[in-house]
Amino acid sequence: MFEALSEKLTGVFDRLRGRGALSEADVTEALREVRLALLDADVALPVVRDFVTKVRERAIGAEVLASVTPGQQVVKIVNDVMVEALGGEGAVPLNLNAPAPIPILMVGLQGSGKTTTAGKLAFRLRERLRRRVLLASLDTQRPAAQLQLAQLAEQAQVPSLPTIPGQTPVQIAQRAMDTGRREGFDVVILDTAGRLSINQELMDEVGQVRAATQPAETLLVVDAMTGQDAVNTAKAFNEAVGVTGIVLTRMDGDARGGAALSMRAITGAPIKLVGVGEKQDALEEFHPERVAGRILGQGDILGLVERAAETIDQQEAEKLAAKMMRGKFDLEDYAGQLKQIGKMGSLSGILGMLPGVAKIKSQIEDANLDTTILKRQAAIISSMTMKERRTPEIIKASRKRRIAAGSGTSVQEVNRLLKQFDDMTTMMKRMSKLGQKGLMRHGLAALMPKGMAPNRRPF
Repeated sequence: MFEALSEKLTGVFDRLRGRGALSEADVTEALREVRLALLDADVALPVVRDFVTKVRERAIGAEVLASVTPGQQVVKIVNDVMVEALGGEGAVPLNLNAPAPIPILMVGLQGSGKTTTAGKLAFRLRERLRRRVLLASLDTQRPAAQLQLAQLAEQAQVPSLPTIPGQTPVQIAQRAMDTGRREGFDVVILDTAGRLSINQELMDEVGQVRAATQPAETLLVVDAMTGQDAVNTAKAFNEAVGVTGIVLTRMDGDARGGAALSMRAITGAPIKLVGVGEKQDALEEFHPERVAGRILGQGDILGLVERAAETIDQQEAEKLAAKMMRGKFDLEDYAGQLKQIGKMGSLSGILGMLPGVAKIKSQIEDANLDTTILKRQAAIISSMTMKERRTPEIIKASRKRRIAAGSGTSVQEVNRLLKQFDDMTTMMKRMSKLGQKGLMRHGLAALMPKGMAPNRRPF
């Protein structure tokens, strides 16, 4: 997400940092480019004007222009203003401070990903917060929506409210709340019907359900890919029925990011959650400061650490670390690592959370890392026998041909995997032999293959 905007802004800031002193004209020229980049990213014009004005007011001051690193100071100001535009420091959590069962109302247009998001939210509340969740579809217009929610509930391992033909959305909502009270549910997620466009019938229906259930949260789900249409939808819903938070879906596919940057300023409602993929766990809290960091090419290390902590099995990681320090690491372990990385999401998505990766984005895309490395290497290892995985040195020509045929790859790819694995094990044996003290004394040069270590110079 934000790839196009990030690339343009990174270019502007690199030029600013490259100059020693900055004049007012330099800042003005840079802000003109920032303005064009924001408009090109589909950020609303009033938001762009306000953004550029705030940055100019803070950046033209003498303390900035006369500082030791004026370019860096301007980048910091842009970062601060962007965090403000996105909603301020820290994520805005869901309001769960209400008597059980807590009603959460999901609203939005048809096709925005509302029903899918309801399922993801149920999974998140059950998995992370250990809440008992009931899903209820209030969509009487589209019977397929009720079936879809029931299937999503099954995937999320939460119950869904059985349908009774002929009931109105308000009656279904009341029955859901009664069931929630009677059966001891913590949260009831009410998925309202959508329409292809905003109309009075839709707003009246949402208003009636809201009045009948008094939800703790009214979450508007909008598709980030629709840009300004998403902002206009949010504004209309907020004015008509009032929303307490926004969920932006398909954030992983929105290279521009205009909707996210415009949403808070135009509607006043915070973005609380973002959908970043198809899987049930692909729903994340929205952290303005982290998003700003990613847009400005500074990465999101905290987000990466959190994702790793959620997906990586701690016990398995400790066992693997112990094996590595003993110099014992086989292809079975390597396959396990590929699986753990796969759980964290796409490799390009993970790399996008690292600082400075925006500059090499094109190379990452050209390499097509997600498909050609992880999946193919996993297929190659799956085609090996257990003995071959434990003792790769027995894999000779005939075995390589069999493995390549079984995995749908080539002998060259099998050779490449074995060479990478051999390099890894060589490095691990050196680590084991050096020990922690030796590694500290000799540095990383000691791990490099012979002939590659830099020449040591006497002090």
